[in-house]
This record gives sequence, C-alpha cells and structure tokens, in this order.
Amino acid sequence: MRTRLRLATCLGLAAIFMHLVLVLPDRPDGFRLHIFATLALELPVLLLGALALGRRAQWPAAFIACALMVLTALRIADIAALEVFGRRFDPVVDMNLVSAAMRLVAGGFGIAAAVALTVAIVVALMLFGWLVYHAIGRWARAGAALSRSARIGAGSLALALAVLPVAETATALNDWDGWDPPGSSRASRLAIEEVLSFRRSRAALTEFKAAAAHDPWRDRTGALAQLHGRDVVIIFIESYGRAAFDNPGYEARHRATLMAGMAKLERAGLDMRSGWLASPVQGGQSWLAHATIASGLEIEDQRRYGALLSSPRLTLYDIATRAGYDTLAVAPAIVLPWPEGPQFGFGHILEAADLGYAGPPFNWVTMPDQYTLAAFERLAPRSKPLMTEIALISSHAPWTPVAELVPWDMVADGRIFADMAGAGPTPREVWSNRETIRRHYGLSLDYAIQTVLDWAALPRMQQPLVIVLGDHQAAATISQKGGMDVPMHLIGPPETITLFDNWGWTKGLEPDADLPTWPMNRFRDRFLDATSVPEGQL
Repeated sequence: MRTRLRLATCLGLAAIFMHLVLVLPDRPDGFRLHIFATLALELPVLLLGALALGRRAQWPAAFIACALMVLTALRIADIAALEVFGRRFDPVVDMNLVSAAMRLVAGGFGIAAAVALTVAIVVALMLFGWLVYHAIGRWARAGAALSRSARIGAGSLALALAVLPVAETATALNDWDGWDPPGSSRASRLAIEEVLSFRRSRAALTEFKAAAAHDPWRDRTGALAQLHGRDVVIIFIESYGRAAFDNPGYEARHRATLMAGMAKLERAGLDMRSGWLASPVQGGQSWLAHATIASGLEIEDQRRYGALLSSPRLTLYDIATRAGYDTLAVAPAIVLPWPEGPQFGFGHILEAADLGYAGPPFNWVTMPDQYTLAAFERLAPRSKPLMTEIALISSHAPWTPVAELVPWDMVADGRIFADMAGAGPTPREVWSNRETIRRHYGLSLDYAIQTVLDWAALPRMQQPLVIVLGDHQAAATISQKGGMDVPMHLIGPPETITLFDNWGWTKGLEPDADLPTWPMNRFRDRFLDATSVPEGQL
C-alpha cells in the first residue's frame, strides 16, 4: 500500500510539473492563476504515450526534454524581449542581443556578475531539461509494469486525444470559429508560431532586399545644394522617446529643460522645429534606428541590417559625400571593431578610443555626453563641409551615476568628470526597484537633453544645422507611455530652418501632441527633398 501511494505521489508530481511546463506563459502579463489552471491538452497525450512506450520511451523522452527546454528558453526570451523591446524574441536575428546583454551586465555590475549569470542560466536550463526527462521517465517506468494490452490501450487513447491539441492549435492559428476544445495547447501553438514566424521573416526579407535595390536618389543631382555648404550634425539621444512629453513622471522636468534650452537657442539667433518619428525599435538596438535614418528603409532587425550592408542602397552619408561633404561618425559606445562603419558612408570614424577621454567610465557609459560633444568640436575634420552622426550614450542603462554639466572651457581631457563617475548609487541599488530605475532614467535623460541644447547654443563662426532625435523609447516598463514615437528637433539659422516649413512641424522644441507621426524611414528622402535643388534647376 505504501509503495502504491509513493508511486501515485511521484506520478502526480511529475504530471503537475509537466503541466506547468506546458502552460508556462510567453508574455509578461500572462502569469495569472487562470492560465495555470487551464488544462494543457498535450499533457494526457505525453503521459499516456510514455505509459504505452514503457522502457522504449528513453529516446522520445530525451527528444521531448530537449524540445521543451528550447521552447521554455524561447518563452523566457519572449517575456524579456516584450518587457524591454516591446516585441517577441526572434532567435534567427536576435542572438547577438544575448552577448550585448552580457556586456551590459558586465559594464554595470562587473565581469564576475556577467559570468555568474551566464553559468546560472546554463545550469538552470540543463536542470530543467533533466527534470522534464525524468518526469516523463517516471511515467514510462510505470508503463513498463503494465500488461501489453494495457499499454496498447494507453497508446490508442493517446492517439485519440492528440486530436484535441491539433484542433485547438489549428483553431487558434487560423482564427477559426466553431469547436473550441477544453483546455489549451499553448506549447504546441508556440512551437508552430516560431516556424511560421521564420517563414514570414524570410518572405519579408526578400521584399526588403528588393526595396533596398531600388534607390530614387542613386542618379539624382543637386543633393543638399540648398544648404550652401552648411555643416549638418545629426545627434541621437539615447532612449529619448515620447514618454518624455506624455508621462507625468518625466514631462515636468524635461519640459523645463527644453524651455530653458529653447531660450538659450533663441538668444543665439537660432530657430527650431519639432515633430514625431516612429522608431523601428524600442528599449535597445540603437544601431537599427541609426541605420533606418541613414538608409530611408525600416531596419527593424539584424537580418535587415545585414541585407542593407550588402545592398547598393545609398545612405544619407553616401549622398552627402557625392555632394562634396566630409562625413563623420562619433561613436563613444563602440569599443570593439566596427567594420560596418565605412559601409554606411562614413569617411571618418571616432570610436571611444579615438576620443581621448582620460576620465573614468560611468559604469557601462564610456564617457559623458558633454565630453563627447567637446571632443567632436576638437577632432572633427574641417577642410570641407561636414555631415556628422553623433550617438550619445549618457542616457543608456544603468543610468547611474548621472553626470553634471560643467563649463565647456573646463572639459579638457575629461578628468574633471572623475568625481562624478564615482558618485551616486551603484547599479545594484538603482535596479533594486522600478521606481528607482525610472527616476534615474529620467535624471540621465534630462542631463543628455540639457547637454545637447547647451552645446547647440554655443557661439560659432557658422552655425550648423543640428538635428536632434531619440533613437528609441526606453523599455516599456520604463517609458510606460508613447508607444514607439520619438521626438525630432531641427535647430539652426532661420534661413535654413525655413527649408522645412512645408513639413508642418511645431515651432520650438515641444512637438504638438496632435502632429502626425512619420515612420522613421521617411526621414532620409524628405530631408533630401527639402535641402536639395530639384533636377533640372541646377
């Protein structure tokens, strides 16, 4: 009797564990009681199948364990990607994000923490697979003790019940009306969705390659002619999104900073226009937004990024080079080789090591934005008109410590920032709860905005056209509002800003909330149309 009770307990625990594995949500908002109380339709099929196979279940159990281990890893990755990027994880194009995440952890919490996290994830997945294998094995061993006819009956029932997850999956994936089996086949559905997603991605990539091969500016002349040789500086502010205007937790501070900056710019004789763009990304992958602005194509994943690099598409910087401009990328975040740089049309590249920063890093952030802008002024080539892309990073996670603006003539080699780099709470302290994270994100972003506007108002012999925009919104749990929208500000002499009057954008630095949002990929061609001489009028 005790042996039977122990066997029943073990089988029950194994069944409960398998049920939890099969119904595990793949969305951050899916952890609700009714989800876990829903019957996994695959469960009776797996357990009865294990009973039917008996000792022959060893290899099928190993296969199922591996499959569920991969599927569970994808579910966890989906939850993380939805939380940070507002989209699902794509294993084909997003594997580079794993190493990027580890570098972020190492920069904010130390190499030991990154290694420990990696080891913990690997061990947890292996332990998970082992538990699945042994849960199925427990039922298989019970089946080995059954008679042949009992195993045949279990197998027949498993085949009959397999109709249920097949029907539920087909109904859900095809939006069919009609019969809805009791329970859910969430695991089966997710596995099929991954396959279908891969096929859709391949088809979309084919369409993208065709679009990249056609460039309306390939044979156009007169590009940028209406700028009359004026420098253009495109500045990306990290994680600067519409939440800065729409979220009550941020908007008061940022609006005050923008108004103060606008007053300085007006005193410098500069005019401003502002509007909204929809970034292809959220929460990270800034380089995809940079590539979207440069190419005039929506670069929403790494496959499209790679396809762009191998295409004949001209970037904004290629076109500027043809128009007689020097081109420069200022990239303080780049600490590894970046062979793609010249492919984007940059004639000069200033990476972190090239900027001459002698101060300490601000955790992951290699140098404060003020130093980056000061170094650009000092190091930029000046023999020809210049188009520059600057990707600032002070408002990048972990958002501590937060730098402070110093007089520009005191920036020098950056050692003045040493005390700031050692001040403030640690990343571990900041990331202890979401409210602290949001507060420090807001402080970091405010510093970045203040720094850019202060720099743009500095006196110069000839003021450049400065284009300031966010690369993407912060992660959804940080931004909370604003979707994928980011602001763009055009700052320059009035005679240059009038070129963009027909865009209908708001005068000043606060875009009207009702302005239509442009897809970010529309910027390249609209900017070129506004600043170029129409064909035949040269």
